[in-house]
Amino acid sequence: MRVAVVGAGWAGMAAAVAAVERGHNVTVFEAARTVGGRARTVLAAQADGTALALDNGQHILIGAYSESLRLMRTCGVDPDAALLRLPLTLRFADGSGLQWPDLPPPLDAVLGIARARGWTWRERLALLRTAKRWQRQRFACPPEATVAELCKGLPRRLSSEFIEPLCVAALNTPAHEASGQVFLRVLQDSLFSGPGGSNLLLPRTELGAVFPEAAARWLRTRGAIVCTGTRVHELQAQAGGAGWTANGLPFDGVVLATASAEAARLVSRIAQTAPFDLTVPLCDWAGAAQALRFQAITTVYALAATSATGKLLSAPMLALRSGDGRPAQFVFDRGQLGGPAGLLAFVVSTSGGDRVRLEQEILAQAHAELGLEGLEIVQTVVEKRATFACTPALERPGAHVAPGLWACGDFVAGPYPATLEGAVRSGTAAGLAVCDGEVGGHTSID
Repeated sequence: MRVAVVGAGWAGMAAAVAAVERGHNVTVFEAARTVGGRARTVLAAQADGTALALDNGQHILIGAYSESLRLMRTCGVDPDAALLRLPLTLRFADGSGLQWPDLPPPLDAVLGIARARGWTWRERLALLRTAKRWQRQRFACPPEATVAELCKGLPRRLSSEFIEPLCVAALNTPAHEASGQVFLRVLQDSLFSGPGGSNLLLPRTELGAVFPEAAARWLRTRGAIVCTGTRVHELQAQAGGAGWTANGLPFDGVVLATASAEAARLVSRIAQTAPFDLTVPLCDWAGAAQALRFQAITTVYALAATSATGKLLSAPMLALRSGDGRPAQFVFDRGQLGGPAGLLAFVVSTSGGDRVRLEQEILAQAHAELGLEGLEIVQTVVEKRATFACTPALERPGAHVAPGLWACGDFVAGPYPATLEGAVRSGTAAGLAVCDGEVGGHTSID
């Protein structure tokens, strides 16, 4: 079977790996010169001209990302070497906040909350009672509920120092707008999934090396074709349902693994010449993809003089108290993560506004919260369509588009928000489905 995968982000590479594992001939088309999509390596340079390999955004994996970890191993990447495993931590520079101990759930959560620094006993008990209530309800809630509504009644400090940063980190959507249903699913699968599920996995190397570049090498050694710098301008259904053509080349099945807007464009073009019975579902699919609202994420990379130990921060990752004039929610010490000493990555979720102003506010925030002066901005990366806005009762397009045509990506219908795990699970499911000739709206690897 000949399978085309359009897009070489994490979802597309997962789909290609799944199809090759089934023994099929795979061609991957990627418009960009590099693989990885919205989780890729980017190059920058210091003031002296020294090259720096950065990422287009600071990503975090967690221990519950079973499919991401499986794919890494399949493609020859050792997760223990590529990722730094830490207990779930939401600590601020002043030492306040929460850190899970290395214990099986729910003991880790109970003890972590009980030991939280800077919280009163009333606040700790309130969070424990809320978590117990969610567990009793089997982590279910009405589809229209927001995260803020789920957490109504929690003390203000817990909302601002725990719920809001956790929600923004997981869903990239403010708590008052974010889907309570998806938030609870993330909590269930991470905090209560089993030992190590809530662990933070911080990349020790560039994102490209963590999976997509390794996947490209793995695919090529098994006869697959990975074409970078090659855009698919048009997909066409072959007469009599005999498959598809991509840029004029014949394929038995196609997986769309592009950004939602590009996938909508291709599907809309197909609808113009499709049989009547396919026109409406194709237009509906394209409309759902086009209707998604997106959130930006900005990562500001800055260099500073290192300390005697080579560490700038007390931990590889710290939470920041964001607010007016304080845009960043998290900061990462890349010197503790395999990068050059003195390099910091400030993450601004749901970002917007003027870049110069944002950079100046980041420098002021670094001085106020971290006591750091003299930082030099190296690179500011704005991913304008980093994630879809994960709002309540959101209608996301399904995985099945037409006979022999499937879609995958973090925006495709599924239980997870726009995460790396959501992308690769979607990709694996689509890669298996296109090979099996399945029809319907959803496949799962759960």
